[in-house]
Amino acid sequence: MEAIKQINSAINGFVWGPIMLALLVGTGVYISVVTGFKQFTKFGYMWKNTFGKIFQKTEAGKGEITPFQAVSTALASTVGTGNIAGVTGAIILGGPGAVFWMWVSAIFGMMTKFTEVTLAVKYRERNEKGDWVGGPMYYIKNGLGKNWKWLGTVFAVLGMICAFGIGNLTQINSIAGSVNKMVLAFAPGAESASFAINLCTGIVIAAFCAVVLLGGVKRIGQVTEKLVPFMAAIYIVCAIVVIIVHAGKLPAVFGSIFAGAFNPQAAVGGIAGFTIANAIRRGVSRGVFSNEAGMGSAPIAHAATSEKDPVKQGLYGMFEVFMDTIVICTLTSLVVLCGANPQFGNADMAGATTTIDGFASVFGPKFGSALLAIGLLLFATSTILGWSLYGVRCAEYVFGPKIIRPYEIVFCLVVVVGSITELTLAWDIADTLNGLMAIPNLVAVLLLSPVAFKLTKEHFAGIKK
Repeated sequence: MEAIKQINSAINGFVWGPIMLALLVGTGVYISVVTGFKQFTKFGYMWKNTFGKIFQKTEAGKGEITPFQAVSTALASTVGTGNIAGVTGAIILGGPGAVFWMWVSAIFGMMTKFTEVTLAVKYRERNEKGDWVGGPMYYIKNGLGKNWKWLGTVFAVLGMICAFGIGNLTQINSIAGSVNKMVLAFAPGAESASFAINLCTGIVIAAFCAVVLLGGVKRIGQVTEKLVPFMAAIYIVCAIVVIIVHAGKLPAVFGSIFAGAFNPQAAVGGIAGFTIANAIRRGVSRGVFSNEAGMGSAPIAHAATSEKDPVKQGLYGMFEVFMDTIVICTLTSLVVLCGANPQFGNADMAGATTTIDGFASVFGPKFGSALLAIGLLLFATSTILGWSLYGVRCAEYVFGPKIIRPYEIVFCLVVVVGSITELTLAWDIADTLNGLMAIPNLVAVLLLSPVAFKLTKEHFAGIKK
């Protein structure tokens, strides 16, 4: 077991290390420069054609979902525990400056995700059931040719396994833990019932997932388009209330974010180990981990859209990163920095406990715990649904349609197991696999970027005409 930990730690140090993080952000920088920084110059157009169309009635044909259902499914998988515990951990271990570098990664990640989604719709295909299927494995196979098919298989195998970790075990474990804390906040003597609470939580979530998965991609889309706006609205409103109550602290908080980005020790009171490199690594890695730009996962959901124009769906990918990181992760950061008393450098406080303190500063410890438990419940459950689709599509690519139902059954059973198991090593391995997925995806994105550039140029030239 110790040998596995050491091997995983070495690989993890690379996939989430300076070289890979530079490649992830660098890809976004390269695409931004070549496309003329569309995330800025076409922001209004993007907003009008994504958020502005949320309430429009859209029909989807057989084997496809509406554009908004596609982005909801993708957002369901990206908006998860990383937006709460992950962001808080980055601040505690990297200082307030980590928030600035999280923003930087998101700004360039918007164009990386735009390109991924555009390619996914361009190179998707129909499976035996008539459903649209796509993502990195398909734009590698159909875009780069048969000699590159092995690279698509590598991505699919990693995604198929990773779905059990980052999209299942770790999420249900966070749900069970937050529900347990909520129960203990209202019933302090209930420690002996923790196992039963965790097990019941796992069974309920597994049953819910099973019902949704039985309905296929359309059912997932229908559920996430209702769940994602609801959960986001609850969290955003509660976070804004906390920020308004502590509005007097905002100038100092933003000052610490910008100062901490370039002089971390000044922002945390001179604590040793807080360097610019550490702030960048924590901020960028948490940003990428949260919005998944460059990881290749979200394009799998976007490929099922009824939208025929790859660039129009690509705009939803851009919107997705903006909502996930610039909006939701920023709100979490401000709740922590305004409402809590962050113990910088204390790894034990680098999680949801500190976020609870932020909400508790306004809503009290009981309701603060309840709010975060509900937030984690909705966020993590939606992540499980989104990643179930990713895992199924990856497994289908490798083994064919016969694997779909067995994979879904095992996926639901793992939800129960994850609710009652200590998962420190599982977290670490899942984190590593998630990072490894980026390598084949980024190779394909960079090699196929001229195709995305051409489609983008043609789209906006047509709009002008």
